[in-house]
Amino acid sequence: MKKLLCIALLVPVCSLAQKNKFAQLGEELPTPNEYRNAAGAPGHNYYQQKADYKIDVTINDQNQRLTGVETITYTNNSPDQLEYLWIQLDQNIYDENSDTKLIEVEKMEDFRSIGDINKKFFDYDGGFKIEEVTSSSGKNMSYAINKTMLRINLEQPLKSNTSISFKIKWWYNINDRMKVGGRSGYEHFEEEDNYLYTIAQWFPRMCVYNDVEGWQNKQFLGRGEFALPFGDYEVNITVPSDHIVGATGELQNANTVLTAEQRNRFKKASTSDTPVLIVTQAEAEAAEKKKEKALKTWTFKATNVRDFAFASSRKFIWDAQNVKVGGKNIMAMSYYPKEGNPLWERYSTKLVAHTVKTYSKYTVDYPYPVAISVHSKWIGMEYPMICFNGGRPEADGTYSENTKYGMWGVIIHEVGHNFFPMIINSDERQWSWMDEGLNTFVQYLTEQEWERGYPSRRGPAYLIADYMRGDKKRISPIMTNSESIWQFGNNAYGKPATALNILRETVMGRELFDYAFKIYCERWKFKHPTPADLFRTMEDASAVDLDWFWRAWFYTTDHVDISMDAVNSFELNTMNPEIEKAASKEADAKKDQFIGDTRNKELIKETINEKDGDIDDFYAKHDKYAVDAIDIQDYEKLKSGLSPEELTLLNSGKQFYEIHFSNIGGIPMPLILQFTFEDNSTEVIRIPAEIWKIHEEKVSKVFIFDKKATSIRLDPFLETADTDLNNNSWPSTKASTRFELFKSSQTRENPMQRDKRLKELGN
Repeated sequence: MKKLLCIALLVPVCSLAQKNKFAQLGEELPTPNEYRNAAGAPGHNYYQQKADYKIDVTINDQNQRLTGVETITYTNNSPDQLEYLWIQLDQNIYDENSDTKLIEVEKMEDFRSIGDINKKFFDYDGGFKIEEVTSSSGKNMSYAINKTMLRINLEQPLKSNTSISFKIKWWYNINDRMKVGGRSGYEHFEEEDNYLYTIAQWFPRMCVYNDVEGWQNKQFLGRGEFALPFGDYEVNITVPSDHIVGATGELQNANTVLTAEQRNRFKKASTSDTPVLIVTQAEAEAAEKKKEKALKTWTFKATNVRDFAFASSRKFIWDAQNVKVGGKNIMAMSYYPKEGNPLWERYSTKLVAHTVKTYSKYTVDYPYPVAISVHSKWIGMEYPMICFNGGRPEADGTYSENTKYGMWGVIIHEVGHNFFPMIINSDERQWSWMDEGLNTFVQYLTEQEWERGYPSRRGPAYLIADYMRGDKKRISPIMTNSESIWQFGNNAYGKPATALNILRETVMGRELFDYAFKIYCERWKFKHPTPADLFRTMEDASAVDLDWFWRAWFYTTDHVDISMDAVNSFELNTMNPEIEKAASKEADAKKDQFIGDTRNKELIKETINEKDGDIDDFYAKHDKYAVDAIDIQDYEKLKSGLSPEELTLLNSGKQFYEIHFSNIGGIPMPLILQFTFEDNSTEVIRIPAEIWKIHEEKVSKVFIFDKKATSIRLDPFLETADTDLNNNSWPSTKASTRFELFKSSQTRENPMQRDKRLKELGN
């Protein structure tokens, strides 16, 4: 297997923890070459393959079967000749003998009910049934299937800068997502006996062949998603005639599949900045009851996309609006059943429009003509121009705040995936974080621009602290292959998003970060970036050495815990006897009293020297705090030897604070310190992480002020993901935890339902 790059990136992970974090990333990254240069940009001989598809697909709504035939035209732009072609058969994870089923770790304790056991015996054969693979002339081609991969054995090698066309015919049983799960499938509405299809990974798709690892033909096990080449698509989708279809690309035959009224509404929506209904709820409900048996074919075309997905149902309500990005008009659209209302008609398309605009600001201008959100229960999955999203209200139309924010978040996230990885096309099969983490980061930025104070689940540094302080046996470095990750959500989504947020807010600053991040996105749009390309670009475009950051955050399981160990305060000795002796007298008076001295004053009625007047000598009567003529004379002599600047400094009243820090968690971070002074004023000082460059475990720093500090706080704005805030304060403070003596009974009623009940009680 030609996986040398992946191995080279992963093997050093264990040893990286022992290296100085500020050692340069050298051996961990691939050597720059003519395909990918040292600046993180595509090299002068960068290439990528192209795969164009013409597909006819039919959904049988009676037996939930999908049949298709496709013609693939594959162009070899590489300098290599190819003896064979690799094609992905991702639907084969539902094959009866799938590795995905066999490698699942199980214990008897997992089977707690009859339902759990029944799932074990659930019989569903959903794998691809390949009927034929033929050349453009109709000749059978030699091929072999290895689980989720199909290899076409070419009679003659495909030479550089040449193309080949071939045809594949197949079918498979569509999976019931409510029972089998998965990113694709159908939802059955039993009361009315209707189906809603969200169809993806539904056709044999070309693997990526590139300069990094040759063919990316790593088996699909379910978690590591997809690596796909770009191409042009023409797809004919045949479904029941009362179905509404949403898909990747632009509809080509609106005149034959939409009514005149629906076409007029679509035209109105194309210039509207608010959603316009194209198919109303009343029309969808009428279709639900009628259930046409006739068929209708919808035709879509898409240019320069890496994949194609679609959704089909007679239940769909459809609305749309225009959104302008970079002078280009884009149709933001939503498809949803009545079960999605009132949430979906109120929010979905507006969220799509907002997401497209906001992501375009931070990454690249959205290049496609449409952006679609489809509602289906329990799902969140992305494809070019279309995504499938959950977030369903209760049957009575009410919903909890969690449901609303969950719906908002999943739509922003999945629409955002148009940018990562649909446009900036990273290898999801290898590195989940490159699409999920980067996307979650921009999702956070988009959420904050949607609603002030939006309670984002991921992004802010403090939200990752619990995960990072956890058991290292169940934490993986970010730079771990998708299939081998512990705590997938925190690792692939949360930690990378947090890391980028920390880079933006604390390490680099917004201006430098935003510029460099946008350069990365522009460089790699419609191309195949690797982690090294991101790492190098962010440094190259900002002049900020980030090797320590990538090493600590992405290659290790270390965490952030910087302790403020000790604070020592000093004042300059003015040498003025009047000032210094008065200060000594005041300090001595404030000293804590030994308990024995305190008790002796009361219990010893009379000491010997109090009885005998001859005991006390000169020192008993001497006032060490008194200022005499010699003191004055010495001080004047001292002053005469000082420059005006030195004398000013001695009398400045400067306050010195020597602070000692320990890096307990292992990740070096900037030291952000907030000083509060006697007059209640504050000052924030930011020290770059490079303070740890030689002394990795312990450092100290001296701070000088004109006034006395009453308290000091490390990481006062919770921006470094510090996992222990109890060692961040001087004087030391500990956060108290409130606890309940009695657990209150839980109610299943959401606040909207409660409000409705209150109104009924009022009546």
